[in-house]
Amino acid sequence: MNKPFDFPQLFQLISSHFKEIIREPAVIFWGIVFPILMALGLGVAFTRQADIVRHVAVIDDPPTQLEQSTNKSPIQAILETNGQRMDPNGDAPPRYQITWTDEKLGTTIFIFEKTSWKNALVLLKRGNLSIIMADADGQIHYHFDPMNTDAHFSYLKLSKIFGGEITPRMEHPESVQPMTVPGTRYIDFLVPGLMSMGVMMSCMWGLSYGMIDKRSKKLLRRMVATPMRKSYFLISLMTVRIMMNLIESSLLFLFTWLAFDITIQGSIPGLLAVFLAGNISFGGIAIFISCRTANTEIGNGLVNAVVMPMMVLSGIFFSYHNFPDWSVPIIQKLPLTLLADGLRGIFIEGAAFSEVMLPTVILLAIGGFFFVAGMKFFRWH
Repeated sequence: MNKPFDFPQLFQLISSHFKEIIREPAVIFWGIVFPILMALGLGVAFTRQADIVRHVAVIDDPPTQLEQSTNKSPIQAILETNGQRMDPNGDAPPRYQITWTDEKLGTTIFIFEKTSWKNALVLLKRGNLSIIMADADGQIHYHFDPMNTDAHFSYLKLSKIFGGEITPRMEHPESVQPMTVPGTRYIDFLVPGLMSMGVMMSCMWGLSYGMIDKRSKKLLRRMVATPMRKSYFLISLMTVRIMMNLIESSLLFLFTWLAFDITIQGSIPGLLAVFLAGNISFGGIAIFISCRTANTEIGNGLVNAVVMPMMVLSGIFFSYHNFPDWSVPIIQKLPLTLLADGLRGIFIEGAAFSEVMLPTVILLAIGGFFFVAGMKFFRWH
């Protein structure tokens, strides 16, 4: 106990904690398999979809006097002329398909289904479609949420097919160039975010909640009688979490590299530095919030109070710039945001080691501060 540094003791603690973790099958699933499945599902949904399919509701109300005189509404006339009926022999309202193809922008398949206003609104609320078309006095009217960008794009393409007051015209179509620069896909944006979220969840639930659970079961009380330093105990817990997070993130990157050709464009030492700093930051926070309580219900609330706001705000699945401008500077200072932005900077922006030094230092400072505070207020029982 009088040695300034007892490496064998620390090594034995790290070894025992590591064996304790890998014995649990749930750790393998939630730490390794689940992030890979999430990356696979979202990657396939947003990356490998060759054709875009959009459903459009066409209001099938009683015909107006103009439509009665011509026997066909403007929408129906265009659908029969340019569309392909999908169920020619069915008794249900007919469904038509029109394919809008552009050599550079890809193919969009519009499926038109005649329905009532009531049913169309139900489908719109459920997210089955984003735009409704209706005939009124011989004119075509489009109904959609002006804040929905997908509906805007669908409207621009539909107005090109059906005509209308606003028809997009491109005098120089060759000026439209699809983005093929590495790092511009959604999966490129997603993977560093998943790694960051994995680090946070592993530390907060695995380390913090695990310690509270051990205290509630009187397991930590037994360690007081052992010749073990409190600092070694806490450092060993953090070290094992860092090792597990490194394995999990490496396997996630390996899978996405094989499946989606994900690459690291920036500095590898910078990547390791910011990744290690993120682990230390969340490890320190986890130790601090679990340093005293033995109530698992309180521990569950404390962990969620830290995890949930950052998981929503820090731009894991979508950009945090969608939030109001006044909140963005605050969001950028959150530990999860610093970690995710640092990893994305290296993965998709080609950031150098010097460019991630600031978030690395801030994360290390956060982790060091909360670790020291947690060790000071830590109690075994």
